[in-house]
Amino acid sequence: MTKFIVERTLPGITPDQLTAAAGSAKGATAAMTEEGTPVRYLRSTFIPSEEKCYCLFEGPSADDVRTANDRAQLPYERIVEAMHIASDDLK
Repeated sequence: MTKFIVERTLPGITPDQLTAAAGSAKGATAAMTEEGTPVRYLRSTFIPSEEKCYCLFEGPSADDVRTANDRAQLPYERIVEAMHIASDDLK
């Protein structure tokens, strides 16, 4: 399945609010998957000095990931396709 990065600006967000936002994303994607659109929230990386958050999702299209974020009522600047390369993938 294709992976997508969701870029957000989250000024003043607390660790508890960040955790709650991740829970909202997970809940929205689980509901969409149950409804027949397989979307998964995978993880987030927050950069406090920039107030930026980058969230990784997996799904059939950017539109489906956008729908998940809208349903979770989470702000975003952009959603772009991404490639994931882990150190374990390298020889």
